[in-house]
Amino acid sequence: MLELAYPWMLPLAILPLLWWRRQRKEAGQVAAPTLPVGHWLSDLPGVSRSGNARSIWQKLLLLLAWLLLVVALARPQYVGESVQLPVTGRDLLLAVDISPSMEEEDMILGQRRVNRLTAVKDVLNDFIAQREGDRLGLLLFGTQPYIQAPLSFDHETIRTLLQEAQLGMAGRATAIGDAIGLAVKRLRDRPQEQRVLVLLTDGANTAGEVTPEKAAEIAAAAGVRIYTIGMGAESMVQRGFLGSRKVNPSRDLDEELLQSIADETGGRYFRARSTPELEMIYETINQLEPIELEGKQYRPTTDLFYWPAGIAVLLMLVGMLLSHIKRRMPEASYG
Repeated sequence: MLELAYPWMLPLAILPLLWWRRQRKEAGQVAAPTLPVGHWLSDLPGVSRSGNARSIWQKLLLLLAWLLLVVALARPQYVGESVQLPVTGRDLLLAVDISPSMEEEDMILGQRRVNRLTAVKDVLNDFIAQREGDRLGLLLFGTQPYIQAPLSFDHETIRTLLQEAQLGMAGRATAIGDAIGLAVKRLRDRPQEQRVLVLLTDGANTAGEVTPEKAAEIAAAAGVRIYTIGMGAESMVQRGFLGSRKVNPSRDLDEELLQSIADETGGRYFRARSTPELEMIYETINQLEPIELEGKQYRPTTDLFYWPAGIAVLLMLVGMLLSHIKRRMPEASYG
């Protein structure tokens, strides 16, 4: 529908009427004699070179141009239908352990055995796709943590960067405390009640300058809620030269530490022994951290003021051209 952004400009349309009334009051005054341009008497004192009176068509042309300019000043717009905009409910940072221990092939994806990082990539890809309206970020950690993707609404780029992550890129150890510290640094300036960290690891803290316990205290003070996920199967058959034996590939996982981090910050600890369990965990986090999509609406607008403004300028140019032609015609006849 058509709307005017500045409708209070429309009263300017009556200015020509006020000017016309003023001219009517002064109509009784005697005007200087006028002669056609080029007449030999036109240079005498008190005699103008040509008349100032405009023809009816000229007046209508100027009036129409003025009305179009007033409409342009009122800024007409075409306003489209209301569009619902997603409002971010959370600033959610995903921290993924990419130390070499994540290479353990104790996960089943489809009909094939894959390593832990491959399973995480597959599950997180779907999780990210479901967080429309949230600002997401990606943190990778090993010996050193680093931000692979800052908080952003560009989920497609985050998924791409996650798929490009490689084991050992951040070192061979696991610095859980430093990873939490970096996450808190990135989240602490975000709005309260929207700071969430999902941390996934398959081991214990073996490196870093900040202990996980101290990092959890800092996170709690900054209002960052941490969901921790312990990754890895509890048993698998390992084949060797002397036969097969049953081993626990998650023997290095520090579940007690991950539980304490979650408790300290008001989050929860989850245990992912298989790919289906990991999928259920992220689905649970989806329910615990709902996306808020209410509130903002947007109506797309297209400005149309340049149309009446352009036509008004064109009419004035035509009027000036015709007036110039009219003045030169008497000059030619008396030349």
